[in-house]
Amino acid sequence: MPNILILGGTTEASALAQAVAARGLRATLSYAGRVASPKPQPVAVRIGGFGGVAGLTEYLRDEAITHLVDATHPFAAQMSRNAVLAATAANVPLIALTRAAWTPEPGDSWHTVPDVAAAVAALAGARRNVMLALGRMHVAAFAAQPQHRYLLRYVDPPETPPPLPDHHLVVDRGPFTVAGDEALLRAHAIDLVVCKNAGGSGAQAKLIAARALALPVLMIDRPALPDRHQVAEIAAVLHWIAHDADRGV
Repeated sequence: MPNILILGGTTEASALAQAVAARGLRATLSYAGRVASPKPQPVAVRIGGFGGVAGLTEYLRDEAITHLVDATHPFAAQMSRNAVLAATAANVPLIALTRAAWTPEPGDSWHTVPDVAAAVAALAGARRNVMLALGRMHVAAFAAQPQHRYLLRYVDPPETPPPLPDHHLVVDRGPFTVAGDEALLRAHAIDLVVCKNAGGSGAQAKLIAARALALPVLMIDRPALPDRHQVAEIAAVLHWIAHDADRGV
């Protein structure tokens, strides 16, 4: 019987957990712990880090994990790198379930930058009304450009106020609608959207709304990751598990 560890925190990870549970497979869904109230899951859940590559390797061995699925966010680069190294060390097969990246469509006005630091640098200049659609992890970096008024949207209320002198915080949980995001952008007179190329449909509404309002988007590219077996469909992961994935990565 497979014993699956799903590295989660994404919509895809939750959907995979539903799918493996429906097939009666044993699985554990692991969260990094950044969301205060993760939704209930039909499989075992663990919350918190592993302690780097060594800790994840030990967990894979101690729990007799047979299949490791990296369904983390496309920007969870360190976790994904750790997963590749730990899977190799523990001789556990690994597959990544990830979303296809967004690509600009007719009517989009995107400026692409390689990372958050480049996005911060790109905001040099006169005051603007900027939507930071980044979650909470990278917000502090934008304090280096304090001249702007920032619109932030978090899943949970923060324990401490965001370190931006001029901001408005919305606490809301997606998926979001195009109509709702268009209304939000209009209400705050946003003239620039900053976001990471997360891909998928759950967070795409803001991009469609920006296109409708002819707003520019500052798009942060995905980080480079090690080579790994990668798929975009839950069915492909289930097929991989059912056919007793080849040992190794």
